[in-house]
Amino acid sequence: MNSNSTTPLSYKDAGVDIDAGDALVDRIKPLARKTMREGVLAGIGGFGALFEVPKRYKEPVLVSGTDGVGTKLKLAFEWNMHDTVGIDLVAMSVNDVLVQGAEPLFFLDYFACGKLDVDTAAAVVGGIARGCELSGCALIGGETAEMPGMYPAGEYDLAGFAVGAVEKSKILTGRNVKPGDVVLGLASAGVHSNGFSLVRKVIERAGAALPATLDAKPFREAVMAPTRLYVKPVLTALEKHPIKALAHITGGGLLENIPRVLPEGTAAHLRKGSWPQTELFAWLQKVAGIDDIEMNRTFNNGIGMVVVIDAAEAAACADTLRAAGETVYEIGAIAERGTGAAVVVA
Repeated sequence: MNSNSTTPLSYKDAGVDIDAGDALVDRIKPLARKTMREGVLAGIGGFGALFEVPKRYKEPVLVSGTDGVGTKLKLAFEWNMHDTVGIDLVAMSVNDVLVQGAEPLFFLDYFACGKLDVDTAAAVVGGIARGCELSGCALIGGETAEMPGMYPAGEYDLAGFAVGAVEKSKILTGRNVKPGDVVLGLASAGVHSNGFSLVRKVIERAGAALPATLDAKPFREAVMAPTRLYVKPVLTALEKHPIKALAHITGGGLLENIPRVLPEGTAAHLRKGSWPQTELFAWLQKVAGIDDIEMNRTFNNGIGMVVVIDAAEAAACADTLRAAGETVYEIGAIAERGTGAAVVVA
């Protein structure tokens, strides 16, 4: 029998440090406080987060979304770049909620690791709080799970959950989209948070021959640039213009995401060259040796959000979005589908 079998075993001996968890909460509280908004009934720390739907909604419909950051985290671990993946986490969910026409109200995060490193976790949650602040969305709660043996040293996983609200009469379904409508593309900030399994393979293939800069940024910064938060500019445009459909360009790229908001029998015909290919995407395409179709179904390829609107309203809507800070391109139009693909880039 082990002579130490009667020695008291603490949770810390088992690999879970309650004090570190408490220290992290203390670091998070002021960050979360900056994201507070109308509707929040209690700050973080309770068993459940309370939120009252703003009274200006007559028939509020709740819209929820959940996502992670994917294998982009592998590069965050490798390059010790933890301060922007939290923005990615928020953006992936709030941009999805936005597509229904909804205003994101609150966000919850889940951070899991083997051993809690307070500095790393605080950097990640700092990014989450920043993403919430920029989206007008309250960071209302979350969970930090320290699970010894579940994750390698220095690694963690992230998940996020956003809830938004939209007036029932203003839900965007895309059902009014018709041939002749214009497709506007809002520029992405880079790869965002999809396609990183291929990005990592490309970096591996390039070996030591990595470019020093791409699009006037140091290579690693260009690759890790966080997902653009389209919430505030698009909400402004939704108030002013009769937008018919929105598509967040995530996994599956332009080719897979635009059809999700098109009615049966319609297709999006995009004009090749109507938006510029950045140095980052040109480098990825060249090193991977893939064709345009594969680029447009793997990556956002420079367009992170698509807006479909009546042709007569398109220019004014584009002006509103530009005034709100977006880079906007008219990238195509809606057509009868016939027997062709739902998205054609030619």
